[in-house]
Amino acid sequence: MLTNIDINKMNHLLETNEDARQIITQLLKNHQEAVSLISHEIRNPLTLISSSLQIMELEHPEVKEFFNWKQTMDDVDFMCSLLNELSDYNNGNTLHLSVFSIEQLLKNIAVSFAISLESEQSVHPIEFTSRIMPDMGSFTGDKIKLEEVILNLLRNAKDAVMEQSYRKIRLTADRIDDRIVIRCKDNGCGIPEDLQKTIFEPFITHKPGGTGLGLAVSKRIIEAHKGTLSFESKKGPGTTFTVSLPI
Repeated sequence: MLTNIDINKMNHLLETNEDARQIITQLLKNHQEAVSLISHEIRNPLTLISSSLQIMELEHPEVKEFFNWKQTMDDVDFMCSLLNELSDYNNGNTLHLSVFSIEQLLKNIAVSFAISLESEQSVHPIEFTSRIMPDMGSFTGDKIKLEEVILNLLRNAKDAVMEQSYRKIRLTADRIDDRIVIRCKDNGCGIPEDLQKTIFEPFITHKPGGTGLGLAVSKRIIEAHKGTLSFESKKGPGTTFTVSLPI
């Protein structure tokens, strides 16, 4: 797996050496095709296995009492999620561009997320607020992938505040000069300092049941839009992720 140092060196070669640029470009293309093919070949039979297990459970409810049945189902679901996210990561820099209102997109995401929180019964509900700057104008980008990024940040914020007795998540969006700046802030426990350097690295996760690809995919999508994804995190105040996109 490429590290940030490897990627920086590769980007330098892409910018300064035409022969290296052509070779690296072809290698990356071949790598993406290989990952897509492997994911596809594994996902098809795995989907059939998952469907068969679900049918077995419906026809024979008693299997739920079998030793390790739930663990088996959870493992299959995890593998399916991992393959889906691997595909997303592999294709994160492939954009399907359209022109849309990013203001409306963010408002729709905020409403959808708020409804999902209300549908979950909790002794300590999450206080979710949003402030979307009006009249931000049209934006050219991949609408579906940007929605995926923001929802991923909101879901991460939700996970981060679950241990708090008073839970807060805030989503804001502003147009600052020629950039759209979106912030997702939570009052969770914060990201430990020794883990902060690796949170965007693929397959590294400290969350139970996590694939370690969510933030890696998000970063790749934002960088494909020529933007940046950054964060600030401290124990106590919580964590703020910032997406900055050029208009």
